[in-house]
Amino acid sequence: MKVIYILLGFLCLGLGIIGVFLPILPTTPFLLCTLFFFTKSSPKLHHWFVQSKIYHKYLKTFNEQRALTAKSKAYILIISTSMMALSFYFSPSIVGKIAIIILLIIEYWFFFFWIKTLPNREHLSSKKLDRV
Repeated sequence: MKVIYILLGFLCLGLGIIGVFLPILPTTPFLLCTLFFFTKSSPKLHHWFVQSKIYHKYLKTFNEQRALTAKSKAYILIISTSMMALSFYFSPSIVGKIAIIILLIIEYWFFFFWIKTLPNREHLSSKKLDRV
């Protein structure tokens, strides 16, 4: 089972890295899956991943505080809503369209009520400068 988790972890890591460069592929969910699979498979891989720059840039705050900046939330919601809108438009089935609407409602509920909102980094930097 560990080998499967390791393979899935590296697959998700690869997709997450590709998502950094392709705006239509979401980065954060794949990196969250990478964190999950590496945690389940190997302490060494988990340690390596949490020390990496990609973890610190995209996941550290969310993993430790379960929070995102408003800017990050907006970006994720815009991209995912756009992709779901395309799926909705091209879905020939009413059941598929209803499922997409339900997923969108769950996604927005999750983002607004479960994930805390942090102040933007620029806002924090200006506050620090004001104190000096």
